[in-house]
Amino acid sequence: MIVVDCTAADAAELLVLQRCCWVSEAIANDTLDIPPLHETLDDVRAWIGSWTVLTMRDGPRLVAAVRGRLVGETWEVGRLMVAPDLAGHGIGRRLLTQIERLAPDGATTFELFTGARSTRNIDLYERAGYRVVDSSAVPPGHIAGAVVLRKPMSKNRP
Repeated sequence: MIVVDCTAADAAELLVLQRCCWVSEAIANDTLDIPPLHETLDDVRAWIGSWTVLTMRDGPRLVAAVRGRLVGETWEVGRLMVAPDLAGHGIGRRLLTQIERLAPDGATTFELFTGARSTRNIDLYERAGYRVVDSSAVPPGHIAGAVVLRKPMSKNRP
């Protein structure tokens, strides 16, 4: 499997993958009020156009994706998703590393959000060097009870 840039043609498959991946988040966090579960195809197309988005395919099947964008000096990472049947095989970690490498020179910090009860996600991010910070820093539009994780960008880059 190789990592490639996402295109507008990937939007429908990405929407399906996103819904599959966030069902487990809804269960773990006891809420259906999770933005990725409510986005439309037009919403996905819009963020494909405004974020750096990477995908991974297994043959013709879209199996994973992640996005990143610069906000101030922070490289915001989001929507890291791996098909549920392939979770736990290092695909998420590989994509996280790839999107971190794409952070522009002006970035000083990596930041991402996940559900406070999403222990598998938090474990992955902490192993990658992220640390949970004050959850009151979660901006509107993220799930209630989300946590923020940050990691300083090393001078050697990821």
